[in-house]
Amino acid sequence: MPDRAKAYAAAGVDLQAANSLIPRIKKIVSSTHTKGVLSDIGGFGGLFCPDLGDMQEPVLVASTDGVGTKIKLAAAYGKHQGIGVDLVAMSVNDILVQGAKPLFFLDYFATSKLDSATVETVISSVAEGCKQAGCALLGGETAEMPGMYADGEYDLAGFCVGIVDNNKVVDGSGISVGDSVIGLASSGLHSNGFSLVRKIVAEAGLAPEDVFPSASSSSKAKKRLVHEVLLEPTAIYAKPVLNLLRDFEVKGMVHITGGGFYDNIPRVLPKGVEVRIDFGAWRVPDVFTWLKETGQMSWPEMLQIFNCGVGYIIIVDEAISSEIVNRLKRAFKLPAWKIGEVFRHERSAEERVNINFI
Repeated sequence: MPDRAKAYAAAGVDLQAANSLIPRIKKIVSSTHTKGVLSDIGGFGGLFCPDLGDMQEPVLVASTDGVGTKIKLAAAYGKHQGIGVDLVAMSVNDILVQGAKPLFFLDYFATSKLDSATVETVISSVAEGCKQAGCALLGGETAEMPGMYADGEYDLAGFCVGIVDNNKVVDGSGISVGDSVIGLASSGLHSNGFSLVRKIVAEAGLAPEDVFPSASSSSKAKKRLVHEVLLEPTAIYAKPVLNLLRDFEVKGMVHITGGGFYDNIPRVLPKGVEVRIDFGAWRVPDVFTWLKETGQMSWPEMLQIFNCGVGYIIIVDEAISSEIVNRLKRAFKLPAWKIGEVFRHERSAEERVNINFI
């Protein structure tokens, strides 16, 4: 170690460990590069040249997010293989709602003391998420901050930029009475509600290698381990949704994240309409039933916090709803269901999302 690095090392920051990571991460990042990437990691900023040839009025769409306290479970269980996919999904699915194609992604990894194996696993997972989304991992930051985090813990944040032609922005303004609400299956809990999940799991005394308790004896998921169920990576909907946008008129889309059904769906509804959801229209994965029963919650409480099996919603004209559901199932093996309909909103009604539990 050069003498000039000794003072920082004495304070707990290992510059040598950080520098040794760069060539290993370079190969991971390069595997995500798309046509527009003009730079490699190591510079002060990433360079990207978007292809604007088929766009009349290109609009950039950006989103930033983290993974929340799901990271605490990943750290506690020593299972980091999917957490980067969660990170990418949270931002990519958000810009997708407005019809944007993801272009590039940047990540931020912060920890008290760098563990090279953990960092490499997490960045590999971020790269996997970028591949699923069809975007480039353009760069990022790895920060070692002694005393900021508990030993073995870290935090993640991400930033995604996408592009859409202005005349193709999906903003929900065209949603009207009679339109169909289509739900796309989630892969599980995704990345929301984990403060409550961690509390319930801790009180139930579940260990990461335990078999996850099934809500029914016939469930196919009964042999999955606790860490497999709880840390299942968030579904990235970019490829199927962009395919639909190419061929169909989609009026509105919703990413079901924090706030569940009740807070997210109204974000895209124009004035004068409401959505009515039939709760029995889709299969609710066992993990949600177990959380409800173990946490002694109602289904309205669950749908305020979790996706309960529907991670993304598309609102379209009723005439094309069946064709869209069938394409998602056939072409992308993605379970999808017509889960509701758009109605006129009565001014006296407080809720704009009504869920039928009968």
